[in-house]
This record gives sequence, structure tokens and C-alpha cells, in this order.
Amino acid sequence: MKNRTAATTHKKVVVVSVDGTPIQGYLNPATLGQSEVVDVLTSEGEHRALDLRAIKSIYFVREFEEGFELERKTFLSRPKLDGLWVRLRFRDEDVMEGIVANNLLDLLDTGVQLTPPDLHGNVQRMFIPRSALAEMKVLGVVGGARRSPRATRELRHVVEAQSKLFSE
Repeated sequence: MKNRTAATTHKKVVVVSVDGTPIQGYLNPATLGQSEVVDVLTSEGEHRALDLRAIKSIYFVREFEEGFELERKTFLSRPKLDGLWVRLRFRDEDVMEGIVANNLLDLLDTGVQLTPPDLHGNVQRMFIPRSALAEMKVLGVVGGARRSPRATRELRHVVEAQSKLFSE
């Protein structure tokens, strides 16, 4: 029996360096945050190993022909997507908002993956290396886990039992 390597999926990206130079190419998103180097297959077919500290942001785009710069960097109202609504301040003082997964283990990585405010634009997701950020603030928690009916009943019994402790 042959050993098969895991199938990889490369997504269209525009990698923007700290100095603002964009590089179009393809990237396997599963490898992000696993090392200090990002391997990009450029549109010309060449592999480029980019140091994560030299990257400002990685835009996962639908099409290369359309612009990758965000038309809106903030939400017009409270977002509807589940997750943490955050405001990022970059080292170059640029500011933007986005939604990150409500999983604190993801935030301990080498960067932040987020959904930008304009869901209908060319940019679907972004990866921001931690080294490019000066600050990240949580503006709100959107959505959340719902309690099951059983958990709600159990919680009610605990509250009723504890309330009797102080009435005697």
C-alpha cells in the first residue's frame, strides 16, 4: 500500500510586505503560523520564502484582477458574524477592524486570521502576522454558544439550591 501525502489546497493571495510591496501568488493556508517563513508560489511560477516579520498582511482574494485594498476598514454597524469583533492597530499606525474566531488558542499563534468588514469585496479573509501589530483590542463578542435545554434546567436547580442557603 502506498503512503499518500496530504492533499494541499493553495489559495489566491496578495502578500503585502512592511514596505507596502504587493506579491501575488498562491499559498497553502494550513501552513500559516507553523513557521517564521511563508512559502508563496508566485503568479510567475516561482517559489518565494518570505520572512513573516517582513509581512504586513496576507489578503486571501477571489480574483487577482480586482483590487485587494479594502474599501472599508471598519464596520458600519455591529457585525452579524459569530466571533470576536476586534480593532487592529498596525506598527505603521494603520487601523482596521475585523472578526476573529472566538477561540483563544487561535490568538496564541504567530498571527491573527480575520474576516474583514466588507464581506462582498474581493478580500475573503486576511492573515496578519503578530509582528505587524502594535495593538489588538476586542470591541465586542458577537453571537455565542447557546445553552442546551438540559444545561439550562441543571443551572436552574443549582441556582434554586444556592438561593436557599441564605434564606435560612
